[in-house]
Amino acid sequence: MSHVVGIDLGTTNSLVACVANGQPVVIRDAHGDALLPSIVSLDAHGTPIVGREAQRRLLTGASRTVYSVKRFMGRGIEDVKDEAHLFPFRLGGDAGGVIRIGIGDREYTPPEISAFILRELKQRAEDHFASLGEVECEVNAAVITVPAYFNDGQRTATRDAGRLAGLEVLRIINEPTAASLAYGLDRRSAGTIAVYDLGGGTFDISILRVEDGVFQVLSTNGDTHLGGDDIDVLLVAHVLRTIDGAGGELGGVQGPPLFKRDEAERGEGAPASEEPGGVQGPPPSRQWGLEALQAIRQAVIQAKWDLSEREHAEIRIEAMPGEPRLPCRIPISRAEFEALIGPVVERTLEPCRQALADAAVDTTQIDEVVLVGGSTRIPLVRRAVETLFGRTPHTDLNPDEVVALGAAVQADILVTGNRDMLLLDVTPLSLGIETVGGVVSKIIYRNSSIPASGSEMFTTFMDNQTAVDIHVVQGERELVADNRSLARFKLGGIPPMPAGLPRIQVRFQIDANGILAVSAHELRTGLEQSIEVKPSYGLTDEEVERMLLESFEQAERDVEARLLVDARNEAETVVRATEKTLRHPDYATVASEDLTAPEVARIEPALAAVKAAMGTDDRALLETATKVLNEATLHLAEVMMNRSVRAALSGKKVEDVG
Repeated sequence: MSHVVGIDLGTTNSLVACVANGQPVVIRDAHGDALLPSIVSLDAHGTPIVGREAQRRLLTGASRTVYSVKRFMGRGIEDVKDEAHLFPFRLGGDAGGVIRIGIGDREYTPPEISAFILRELKQRAEDHFASLGEVECEVNAAVITVPAYFNDGQRTATRDAGRLAGLEVLRIINEPTAASLAYGLDRRSAGTIAVYDLGGGTFDISILRVEDGVFQVLSTNGDTHLGGDDIDVLLVAHVLRTIDGAGGELGGVQGPPLFKRDEAERGEGAPASEEPGGVQGPPPSRQWGLEALQAIRQAVIQAKWDLSEREHAEIRIEAMPGEPRLPCRIPISRAEFEALIGPVVERTLEPCRQALADAAVDTTQIDEVVLVGGSTRIPLVRRAVETLFGRTPHTDLNPDEVVALGAAVQADILVTGNRDMLLLDVTPLSLGIETVGGVVSKIIYRNSSIPASGSEMFTTFMDNQTAVDIHVVQGERELVADNRSLARFKLGGIPPMPAGLPRIQVRFQIDANGILAVSAHELRTGLEQSIEVKPSYGLTDEEVERMLLESFEQAERDVEARLLVDARNEAETVVRATEKTLRHPDYATVASEDLTAPEVARIEPALAAVKAAMGTDDRALLETATKVLNEATLHLAEVMMNRSVRAALSGKKVEDVG
């Protein structure tokens, strides 16, 4: 049988999960890793590399490596112009069109990059089902999660990414709703739940009500451009100020100057201070190379994790070729860290207060508070949430995994129907049409339960008007210019009549995925026109078909690239285990007492050969070198294991062991 999975397509990491024996479980890779870094790198041949290997390439090929692509889904270049200089890859695109991400001599849309990630998760799931001995292990459908505050364009872009990855997207489900499903909060007889979701690039707060199996979202709020990435930016700025006092605006905070690009990256004749995509950045003081800045970024992320566990940490940045300011070590305390990120955490609290107001509840009426997203591990975040809601949040489940688990539960419900439950989600933003004077007439208001529908009656403004333009917009502002344009279409053929006489009913319908369809009906004549809204910054059907054909043509090359990544991962595991053994305090004794001289002599050259092969694209060479190292260290591993067992059993009687 084919399988249906739940997918959390995240800004920093992505996961895939399924339901096994009635319980949701995250599907791990061959090395037991649940998280797939949401990073895509293209090698010299244009073959996509996804995950850990792509993450490593940030330090050697940053300009060909894309991260945080979720922040660009369903957005235009004007939306990101203030932060385009923060990324090592090129951002461009026409005004009003989809963002184009430049890698080498090619351009990709955000849904295409996201599809690479989804395809890797699909393959991981299929490998998992194959390992269970299943004859048919194809994965062809999924439930994919999105931030609750994603707008129509962002949801459509996510659905397009699923199609490009070869998946039927059964449902787009909001991340807070998925998290609540994972916690089993839908099984409460009644209760009101607040879900605080702070991930890598987005923030959501949702207030939900559960009663007798009906799972209703009362309100949602948030910011699709706020998350752990913003904390990383602040830390990078702190590091560069510490190193050399570098200036320049970094997304509104004082931080590092522009990346240093070579002429091939900038394009011939481009000034050094101008970023691709037409975005003008600040004048640099002392420019940093792409790879050096990525090394700093990875170092501050590690320090951020460390400070969630202890009061003091050190930002450790290793040496980089051609960068005399590195290596360096910068101590940082949790108090310093919290002072630095306080404004980011504070920005999450006002949407929480607004969501409570929209739901017409106060904090005393909240029965449960759930934390979702890796950034909620930060102690300051947990304290802020506890202070605001007046109760200790749920932290039982891994905040990185809880959304994927909930998506798997929803997938199981859709396929098997084995749970008596009804989900009533909401639309995050109001929807309406433009009326005379550039004013918005709202038809469906934000926080309306979906599926949803609404209609309003309109008429003509001028005598003998035979057509009306329907301009669909989304947002909370009163003027069209301040909201997002979703679609335009024309209702023509209206018989000439005096102004105000035609009766035109405009109807909006939102499906369970939050995707909008609009129709206009002139009641006197029966004329009707409708459209499934394809929002600005979405892909056309023709573009999706072209991208699908390209993926089929490149399938063989993609498989070879995957095999190379698998070989590298296996080699890295063996190298790590070998180096750990060589550093063990007992190694010298083992080498002299339990190994022969030829055995000892083989280990170091075999280790060096694997390391050298890891720097090439020769899979056969890498697999051979790994095999040789495995064989060279087999006896050593046996001896070390025996010593460990003897040490563990030393002084114990047989009956104690039993």
